[in-house]
Amino acid sequence: MRVLIVEDEVPAQIQLERLINIHYPHFEVVEKIPPIKGCVSWLRDNKADLIFMDVELSDGLCYEIFKQTKVMAPVVIVTAYDNYAIEAFKVNSVDYLLKPVGRDDFVEAVERALKRNVPLASLDVKAIRELFQPQTEYKERFTIKLGDKIIVLNVGDIAYFYSLEKSTYMTTYEGIKHLSDLTLDTIEEQIDPKYFFRLSRGCIAHIDAIKSIVKYSNSRLKVSLLPELNEVILVSRVRASQFLNWLEGRH
Repeated sequence: MRVLIVEDEVPAQIQLERLINIHYPHFEVVEKIPPIKGCVSWLRDNKADLIFMDVELSDGLCYEIFKQTKVMAPVVIVTAYDNYAIEAFKVNSVDYLLKPVGRDDFVEAVERALKRNVPLASLDVKAIRELFQPQTEYKERFTIKLGDKIIVLNVGDIAYFYSLEKSTYMTTYEGIKHLSDLTLDTIEEQIDPKYFFRLSRGCIAHIDAIKSIVKYSNSRLKVSLLPELNEVILVSRVRASQFLNWLEGRH
């Protein structure tokens, strides 16, 4: 994500770059330009994905830039004055921030730019958003108590989790069942939803454990698992669409 800062006040440049480094460390500030002339020249030969731009620059108002060259990237106006808002939204501006820029306002402005339905220098907006979202750490293994022994079970070896008569079991692809002292609700919070889905109140399955799916009464789906589970697994009508999207990788 290439970011251009058009600002003639050094303290303001420093603050914007600091906010970028803190909240969007994978963004790259490619240039910091104070005058209109320099900005116009840079934009004619280079591309940015996002621009932070002050209104009153050393050689005039920033709106002259838009008259002299085509600005393709979303622009966040940053100024100490609130009387330029109307002009700001006549150009390619997605937000209008007043100095000193607050953290919440800054993040909201960037998120608005990412949501905007405009290609950002050929980058995919959804991919960008996912890249900068906080990453949740999911369990890689569970420990199972078996008498005096403790078994370490890799999550990748588990085909599904299910509950039966108030007990929770973890079943491996080899068909081995392990009794767990965790509830399905707790387990669901600890495993990656990209690979596991809560099929019903009593079963969470890995995508590779889905053997077959057939339509059932009342728009529900009947799911068969591998290894075979001697319980009828029905995905409710309400969750059927979400389940099919999950299978297709659309979360």
